[in-house]
Amino acid sequence: MRKPYAIAGVLLIGALALTGCSGQDKLASSYSSNSGTGYTDETGAPVLIKPADRSAPRDFTSTTEDGTPFALKDYRGKVVVVNFWYATCVPCRVEAPILQSQYEKYQGEGVSFVGVNVADQPDTAMAFEKRYGITYPSVMDVDKGTAAIAFAGSVSASAVPTTFVLDKQGRIAARISGQLQSQSILNTLISDTQAEAK
Repeated sequence: MRKPYAIAGVLLIGALALTGCSGQDKLASSYSSNSGTGYTDETGAPVLIKPADRSAPRDFTSTTEDGTPFALKDYRGKVVVVNFWYATCVPCRVEAPILQSQYEKYQGEGVSFVGVNVADQPDTAMAFEKRYGITYPSVMDVDKGTAAIAFAGSVSASAVPTTFVLDKQGRIAARISGQLQSQSILNTLISDTQAEAK
């Protein structure tokens, strides 16, 4: 039986093919080989994108784990941290406290956080969030893959976990592929993006 995250993987692989991405994509390789790992072993080093080099704003609509409608465009004017994850991803578990801590730090400063769950159904996602104390929302992307498709391209959600920092225009300002290594890295990316002119 195909694993639940394979649906999102197929959508993501198709989107990457349409945009001409490299065949070295680790997550795509995992889906293709059916190896079952589904997460990256990359180190989590950040890739920064200068404002002049940023691509178009990212947009997608979905629903959160509790059924609330979600539209990324509603967050224009705010820095947004977008984290791709799923419950059995070991690096996702390790980095969860970092994400929650930064969410709490920036909650009153015009910075929003949203998770993108690429594999689970709502009950599983909510159980993970309860266990790790995650209080920001996650959208459920396993069935339609709208978030994965929105982030596909030259800078893409090509591995799980992947964390993006979007600027106030909704463009990708930074990407971390792999497990977040420290709070200080994410803090710097958020604060630097927050300090930019809108």
